[in-house]
Amino acid sequence: MTWSPATPLPPPDERRRLRETASLTRPQLAERVGVRPETVRAWESGRSAPRGRNREAYAKLLAGLAEGAAGAGTRESPSVRREKEATEVVTVRVDKPAGDGRSGEFAQAPPPSSVSSETPETSPGLTPAQAFDALYSFCAPALVRQTYLLTGRRTLARESVERAFQLAWDRWPEVARDPDPAGWVRAAAYEWALSPWHRYRRRHRQSEPPPPDEDDRALLEVLLHLPPPYRRTLLLYDGLGLGLPETAAETEASTRAAAGRLTHAREAVAARLPDLSDPRELHRRLAELASTGRLRAAEPPVVRDASERRARIWTRAAVAFTVVLIGTTALTLRTAPTRYEPPVPPGGTVRGVPPRVAPGPLSEDQRELRARLREELPRGPERLAPQAR
Repeated sequence: MTWSPATPLPPPDERRRLRETASLTRPQLAERVGVRPETVRAWESGRSAPRGRNREAYAKLLAGLAEGAAGAGTRESPSVRREKEATEVVTVRVDKPAGDGRSGEFAQAPPPSSVSSETPETSPGLTPAQAFDALYSFCAPALVRQTYLLTGRRTLARESVERAFQLAWDRWPEVARDPDPAGWVRAAAYEWALSPWHRYRRRHRQSEPPPPDEDDRALLEVLLHLPPPYRRTLLLYDGLGLGLPETAAETEASTRAAAGRLTHAREAVAARLPDLSDPRELHRRLAELASTGRLRAAEPPVVRDASERRARIWTRAAVAFTVVLIGTTALTLRTAPTRYEPPVPPGGTVRGVPPRVAPGPLSEDQRELRARLREELPRGPERLAPQAR
């Protein structure tokens, strides 16, 4: 039996660059290899490596993409590409399911033509702050309304969106290179909004005023009674209009699990509100419910300043902790003994020693001796004085 070495794979950054150069999405490449899109994401991020037949198929596909890119003369160095992606305008796509004709009424509005029509080659160079402000202005208003449907709390919705964008500003090089930065921020906002630790906050214990309309109150109550994974799946699929694979990838579940969650969520909503058994009617009502509340997002500079201030605080805290740790270590080395000092062993029982006993009764001779001693002078008997010869 002969053994063939494994086909070499390019680095994770090169794998992603080859896929984007060939204008392939992760689901398309995953379909060619025969794996899930989240598996391709893990391969491109370096969290895992393909094995066995998947490795061979993936390596051959990347080799073909590399040959096609070399023939077309479109290869560029990774450093040049990172510089372009960090300064170019971030374009955000609006996912819509195919075939049902739904439109995301409370999803992100189409970006302005001055932003979306320019390619990286023709668009003017923007600073990271300008690109972040464009992404925030594009996504934040709609994302606040989406998070409100997820939590039922206006304050928590605004806070979740701000924290998500603060995290995005901290990791801006990663977010700027992501093919779907709006999805990156949306996932971060949903994770913060659905965190179970909010229940222990004093602000969370106070109820907020419900929507004024009775039908809106009933729909919001049904949504909040759904388990968080079911509620999130229903909002992504029937609210935003994402496809089932994209919904499963964003909720970190398999496609079958996402389909089951969606089915059970629809059944729960239809059992309480029979008029919403139609997915299109449910989508319309979700959009109306999201538009009823007066939800406003903070300005982009405020979010960036809060992110930078938080980063400075954590940096100073880390420096202070390091200084304290170094000082404690130096003090320990200064006061520690320089030689080995054996510990004092604990006391033990000594065996073989006779026990201490009290004196018994005196004999007749002992009593006579005691009497003579008592009759002598206080200084004792007369002593012999030495004489010189």
